[in-house]
Amino acid sequence: MYQVNDLTNAISSYLDPHQIDRVFQAYEFSAKAHEGQQRISGEPYIHHPLEVAGILGEMHMDHQTLMAAILHDVLEDTPTAKDEIKKKFGKNVAELVDGVSKLTQVHFDSVEEAQAQNFRKMLMAMSQDIRVILVKLADRLHNMRTLGALRHEKRMRISRETLDIYVPIAQRLGLNNIRLELEELGFLAMYPMRHRILTEQVRKARGNRKEVITKIRNALRRRMRQEKLPVEIHGREKHLYGIYEKMRRNKLTFNEVYDVYAFRILVEDVDNCYRALGVVHNLYKPVPGKFKDYIAIPKTNGYQSLHTVLFGPFGVNIEVQIRTREMNDVAEAGIAAHWLYKSGKKTGDRSGAHRKAREWLQRIMEMQKTAGNPQEFLDSVKVDLFPDAVYIFTPNGKIIELPKGATAVDFAYAIHTDVGDTCTGARINRKLAPLGTRLYSGQSVEIITSPNARPNPGWLKFVTTARARTSIRHYLKNLQEDEAIALGLRLLNRELDQFGFRYDQIKQAKLKEVLKEYHLDNDQALLAEVGLGNRIAPLIARRLIDTDKKSSALKNGDRQENETQPFVIKGTEGMVVHFPKCCHPIPGDPIVGFSSAGRGIVIHYRSCKNIAEFRNQPEKWIDVEWEENIERDFATQIRMYATNQRGVLATVAAAISEQEANILNVEIEDKDDRDTLLSFDLEVRDRKHLAQVIRRIRRIKHISHISR
Repeated sequence: MYQVNDLTNAISSYLDPHQIDRVFQAYEFSAKAHEGQQRISGEPYIHHPLEVAGILGEMHMDHQTLMAAILHDVLEDTPTAKDEIKKKFGKNVAELVDGVSKLTQVHFDSVEEAQAQNFRKMLMAMSQDIRVILVKLADRLHNMRTLGALRHEKRMRISRETLDIYVPIAQRLGLNNIRLELEELGFLAMYPMRHRILTEQVRKARGNRKEVITKIRNALRRRMRQEKLPVEIHGREKHLYGIYEKMRRNKLTFNEVYDVYAFRILVEDVDNCYRALGVVHNLYKPVPGKFKDYIAIPKTNGYQSLHTVLFGPFGVNIEVQIRTREMNDVAEAGIAAHWLYKSGKKTGDRSGAHRKAREWLQRIMEMQKTAGNPQEFLDSVKVDLFPDAVYIFTPNGKIIELPKGATAVDFAYAIHTDVGDTCTGARINRKLAPLGTRLYSGQSVEIITSPNARPNPGWLKFVTTARARTSIRHYLKNLQEDEAIALGLRLLNRELDQFGFRYDQIKQAKLKEVLKEYHLDNDQALLAEVGLGNRIAPLIARRLIDTDKKSSALKNGDRQENETQPFVIKGTEGMVVHFPKCCHPIPGDPIVGFSSAGRGIVIHYRSCKNIAEFRNQPEKWIDVEWEENIERDFATQIRMYATNQRGVLATVAAAISEQEANILNVEIEDKDDRDTLLSFDLEVRDRKHLAQVIRRIRRIKHISHISR
């Protein structure tokens, strides 16, 4: 069992005696706080925080991080208060411990909500001090090592969470050693049978590989000596989860994945990286398209290396990574290398991974500000954690890194939120392209913007980056709120008008009384509730008017309730007035409106069969009419039977276009050998415009029975 003496001996190689003494004081405090507590396995609870501190000690973390690791469960599992830790061990340690602790005092409706909110809290703390995530990852690693004591359902949940969230975070932060062990332990817990079979396959295949690996390594060493290049060459064993994922993702057999020989070549400096690359390409022919230069363009987590794949001897492929020893340290330790170098063991500026992590956290903080709720935030971060990337150039040569599958809109938001919000098009390699075009490494992209342009809800169908998705959602949410307030004001004024009042004439005392009754903060919230259909306008109007004044107004001959003027539909109400696809109402149609919670007003054709469900809810009916001159297009649908003749579809499409109507979609259904049913989704100005389109189509001789 890991003891405190094991920890102090391990950290004595890089911490001074005073710092070691502070770590020991934290141990004594934690041991006393956890006294009498046991883990499910039966061992004293203090063993777990000691092991977590031991993992961080191997990474040469500073004494404050080690103290926080030892104390990381006292807030959650003991009566200890944060102020007590702050008083005894300082503000930094207290904040680290609080950042790692879960929100145990808050009630959540589901495990998913709790997970999302705790994850959000951890990332908020991580933005203040990145060491929070290092303690959390070490905590998760030891929990995964001791997973066997838990019941099956909890093992599965923790393993899935580890593979979905903590492994990608470890990869993003460059913590390769922790990532590999978390993957292996998660794989073992989730799929024990697959793990056992792969382990056996690797053991059987390993014996046949030794001779080949030795011959290739010797050939590489001989050639490097001839070129007088001092190098270290290591054969790399593929880890089990990596083999499994490659088999699953690419649908390969074990032999197809395992029949690749991997080597890592370590050199003294960057110049020698490229010299060594020339040597290996001279010795074995490179596979076209398989060379990647992560030195010139580092990965998101600060990782730097040259990668190449070679046609090797014996008909096998050889994967080669070439990097300096310093790059290798960062590749293995990631942001933890930042503290390794600070401890004095190494020299030079090795903060690349740390800087990249800070940049990533900055993006996470921007997403957090615009995310609607913790679950949406967690989903966005999960998207952002995918490691595959493409590298795109701006017109002035700056490199923008984006996830695989990113589009021109993602690129626009990566430059700046304002650029994304106002983009109208893109030039990819100097050629105009749609905003939904997928981007590939090496392309040069220029975004075209317009000050009057605004985000399109349709972009959400193809954007891939969390930043773009949250920015678009944030804009649309605010837009809907503004539109709901404007609509709510119109609806209330329409109802108040029958009593001779307007909204701005309502007494503040009465308004405050109504706001208190409905638990709303201000009048803007009240108007938004009315506009979104969550509150009924006639009811709110009656509550806002004093009984005496209302009676007086009616006695003086003002309009009665049933004489309310129809609500005018202008077509510019935006996202709070909806035109359903069941009946496709257009200007000129007889219409009726219904107040729908969360959607505002839904406009139906007066004879639409779907309005039957509102028969018993008269309070939701709204008398509506079209404004006389509406300058926008509305969607509608027409259906027709066409004789099976070549060119009929093109003729109909040309006729529709001739009448200046826009075709949104076409569906074709064969009814029999002679006739075909054509369904067109169109955009027209009004009922008169649609009649013109139908009359023009009827003149086509192969068309029969056209209807709306």
